[in-house]
Amino acid sequence: MDFQPRDRGADGAANAALVETDIPTRLDRLSWGRFHTLVIAALGITWILDGLEVTLAGSVSGALKSSPALHLGDAQIGLSASLYIVGAVTGALAFGALADRFGRRRLFSWTLGLYLVSTALTAFSADFASFAVFRMLTGAGIGGEYAAINSAIQELIPARYRGRTDLAVNGSFWVGAALGAGGAVFLLAPGRLPPDMGWRVAFGIGATLGLAILVLRRYIPESPRWLMTHGRLAEAERVTLDIERQCGASAPAMPLPRIQLQARRVGLVDVARTLFRTYPRRSLFALVLMAAQAFFYNAIFFTYALVLGRFYQVPDDRIGWYILPFAAGNFLGPLLLGPLFDIVGRKALIASTYAASGLLLAGTALLFVDGTLDATGLTAAWSVVFFFASAAASSAYLTVGESFPLEMRALAIAVFYALGTALGGVAGPWVFAGLIGSGERGAIGRGYAFGAALMLVAAAVTLRLGIAAERRSLEDVARPLSSAG
Repeated sequence: MDFQPRDRGADGAANAALVETDIPTRLDRLSWGRFHTLVIAALGITWILDGLEVTLAGSVSGALKSSPALHLGDAQIGLSASLYIVGAVTGALAFGALADRFGRRRLFSWTLGLYLVSTALTAFSADFASFAVFRMLTGAGIGGEYAAINSAIQELIPARYRGRTDLAVNGSFWVGAALGAGGAVFLLAPGRLPPDMGWRVAFGIGATLGLAILVLRRYIPESPRWLMTHGRLAEAERVTLDIERQCGASAPAMPLPRIQLQARRVGLVDVARTLFRTYPRRSLFALVLMAAQAFFYNAIFFTYALVLGRFYQVPDDRIGWYILPFAAGNFLGPLLLGPLFDIVGRKALIASTYAASGLLLAGTALLFVDGTLDATGLTAAWSVVFFFASAAASSAYLTVGESFPLEMRALAIAVFYALGTALGGVAGPWVFAGLIGSGERGAIGRGYAFGAALMLVAAAVTLRLGIAAERRSLEDVARPLSSAG
């Protein structure tokens, strides 16, 4: 049974037939199968690519400064990092709206294509202006991926696996970080490549990975949940049957719970009403989580290589070795703590990881200002801090995706990513680069203390406004705008 349009009302909108479907229940009852593994492999690459890009920019910062063509300064490196984030914010908003309107699958190719072209062009940058523009366009591709991919993953993964899967996928950022660090170590080794060639080849790594993923994404279907709310129930049924076949699911012994839907077009007025009238507490909660983690990460990690070079005289070709253990801690946090988000619950784990991150960062800041830590000790401390911070940051994206109706899920992710990043992330790298350039440990320590305070505030807000979304259907957590039941 499919949606059949009726006559148009006075507002010009087409009314649609009321239908019932059990597709959400069928998707959530599935055991983990090869289809879900394919989804993670094809879509989860987004965070690997982002981690690769961010780490490369930091790991090759010394090479960019000594490049005969670019010869960038600390402030320009910080500015290019901020422009990358500006691009990510812009891309998230633009492609997020398109993903809700035209579907998740169509956007997969658009966003990845933009990323591929832009990161390849970065390797051919002739001056700071071209480098900055290409970095901003690369960020736009990655930001668009955030919105379309996060929403698709949450809609395709069964409810009881959703928390751990989302955290593990977001945590895979650090697999990309390790690849970027390792690639920089290899390519920037003295004598391996000409002085102005190593960093250029490094930026080609992402383009190579992305080309392979373009092929894999051809086998990912459109989200049945998106299809059923856009008048394409017959197609949603076909996709769901194919997913069940791949997962070896048998027919249910008894009828499954169904929801009633009536197709409708969702506009910006609906989005604004949902965010600020229907779910104002959730909106505040999502904004606090996103802003706190954005400042925490973008200010600290984007300038980590500059700290190692300025205060510990770590050579450019050795910086990657310090980022590898840092990346390991960041990846292991979401991977090992992720199951607890489904078993113990969202509120307890989100509050705990944000609080632990803030307290550990404050302690590390004190040790850094006192000069107690050498480069190895600082790396070990950061690895512990970000074991918890990585899980906290990943849970912010999980929370936003779960908290709002599926008709506007991609745009909601984009909006809160954009607002959180604008408040906490865009200026961070630029400001911290300036603090590092001053050479004053105390100034940098105060910046770290501010980041710690933000994380502790987010933990307190979680205890007040957190949502128990574990093991619940997305439609149960946030009722679809097209729901008629």
